[in-house]
Amino acid sequence: MTPEVERPRATIGPAGRQGHAGAQMTVVGRRPATHKVKALSRLDSGQLLLICTAGLVSLAGIAYTAASGLLEPKVAVGFGVLIAAGELARLTMPGNREVAPIGAAAALGYTLLIDVGGQAIKHPALQVVAVLAVGMIAGALPHLAVGTPPRLDAMARRLLTGALLAFVFRPIAGPLRDMATSEGGTWLPALGVMSVLICAALFVEVVIAAMLRAEQVRTAFRVAIRDELRMAAPLGAAVAASGMLLALASHSMGLVALLVFAAPLLVTQVAFRKYAGIRATYLQTVRALSRVTEVGGYVEPGHSRRVSRLSLAVGRELGMAEPELLELEYAALMHDIGQLSLRDPIPGGATVLTDPGQARRIAELGAEVIRQTGVLDRVAEIVRRQCDPVTEEPPLASRIIRTANAYDDLVGGSTDRDRAAAALERLRLAAGTEYDAAIVEAMSRVVDRLPPGQHF
Repeated sequence: MTPEVERPRATIGPAGRQGHAGAQMTVVGRRPATHKVKALSRLDSGQLLLICTAGLVSLAGIAYTAASGLLEPKVAVGFGVLIAAGELARLTMPGNREVAPIGAAAALGYTLLIDVGGQAIKHPALQVVAVLAVGMIAGALPHLAVGTPPRLDAMARRLLTGALLAFVFRPIAGPLRDMATSEGGTWLPALGVMSVLICAALFVEVVIAAMLRAEQVRTAFRVAIRDELRMAAPLGAAVAASGMLLALASHSMGLVALLVFAAPLLVTQVAFRKYAGIRATYLQTVRALSRVTEVGGYVEPGHSRRVSRLSLAVGRELGMAEPELLELEYAALMHDIGQLSLRDPIPGGATVLTDPGQARRIAELGAEVIRQTGVLDRVAEIVRRQCDPVTEEPPLASRIIRTANAYDDLVGGSTDRDRAAAALERLRLAAGTEYDAAIVEAMSRVVDRLPPGQHF
């Protein structure tokens, strides 16, 4: 064996390095099955129920429209094409949220449409559902052809929200038009009703998204709904305003309004795409930097990634907001970068076994490296204070990383339940002085939920 393989690491009991290596080999051999499990786990019972409901509503709308005939076909086709184009240009926002702002605005516009060029529009709610469903499917087909299928739960959520709005609004669309076009009438009542219903529909969509996300990432519902509201507010406001103005402007502009109001939405979508791209680039860069310590032999392979995943799971368990979780992920990935300054690497990279003074110097040197980027000052502060005693009240993210790092130093990639339990017991014994007791207990719950044979 090479010296690197023989290098000792923090162990509990007789399991030692050989047990750790055996665990790694087992995990590698099981990767295809793990990927299949992950793919299946993306569709939990809530998502399946949502998709099935949307499918049934779509079939009902398409069947009704086919049987009764398409009313105002030019209008339906025009809006349907814009919906399809919006689905084709969908983008993925931070947090793996799939959105289609242009398509959503077109769907809102068609749902709220009451007049085109002075001619009343009387299409029923089921026809709205049919146009939305066909447009979404048409926009998704090219993505399927190139192997990038859309998220069915996101499509289902958008369709059901549009259907709910249509069933509420379409019955009152005629009276609202009569009030607006009568002598001395005004469009203000229609505008007010549209605003209230759009806000209600968007809130329903946020609640559904938060329920699904709370189950998927194991976070509290109140935290999930707060994160969804924060993410949905800017884009939702732009989509809602564009959809409502599109419906009202069609009264005087006709179908030309489709082109006029698609342009601002396109600019908004480009801006959000750049924002999402910048965040993705940051994360990729941080992940690449985190591997430097592994490639240099300063820490065990996969250590930074495991600490990051465990820290995120604990952060969600404790109710941290999404922006805080992003900083936690950055800091956890780079928490050991200060070890690059060491002349002699710590055996196994296990800082849990070093003296507190050396661990703190490593943290400070790592923070200084991160601070040189000029854009990650808060992340640098989290890394700098990760070795501070609990009595000095370091940031929550720092305390989480300290605990997760100690756990992985003791357990590594092992899937042995006894080894994990022994590591947690050791952390509990040091709770209140070295580690935060609440974080240790949250970590215990997270580890207990892991399926047998899996690790972070």
